[in-house]
Amino acid sequence: MKESVTIKNIEAAFAGESMAHIKYMYFARMCRAQGDEATAKVFEETAAQEVQHAFGHLDLLFPRETMNPARCLEMAIAGETHEYTEMYPSFRHAAVEEKNHAAVAEIDAQIAESREHAENFIATLEKAAKRFAALAKVEEKHANHYRETLAGIRA
Repeated sequence: MKESVTIKNIEAAFAGESMAHIKYMYFARMCRAQGDEATAKVFEETAAQEVQHAFGHLDLLFPRETMNPARCLEMAIAGETHEYTEMYPSFRHAAVEEKNHAAVAEIDAQIAESREHAENFIATLEKAAKRFAALAKVEEKHANHYRETLAGIRA
């Protein structure tokens, strides 16, 4: 099945808006460090607008009616796992080849943090599953009580 060009475009737009947000916040920090508060504020205001653009793209990519906490966690786990098992290790290999020691150190830190993020999401998903299981048991107990009460009324 052919992947939608529109979806690919929305994903690219989301990536661009997200990158613009972070870049503009970084530029604001640089301007502020150099004493230019007015320019820093312009960058921050624009960065806030970029976030809203990115959220609009996410609404198209992940419609609210298709999302729930478990799905969000599963997607986050997959993304973080991809980062520490595939993406960053391949980036690290290139940085080692180029003898870019600063990049290797940064990438090693990102691998560790991505693994930690995935583990935190997994723990959260497991806790949610336990809460749901406990809730299901309580609901089953209530349903059985209602059935017994109804049976008593009918008898």
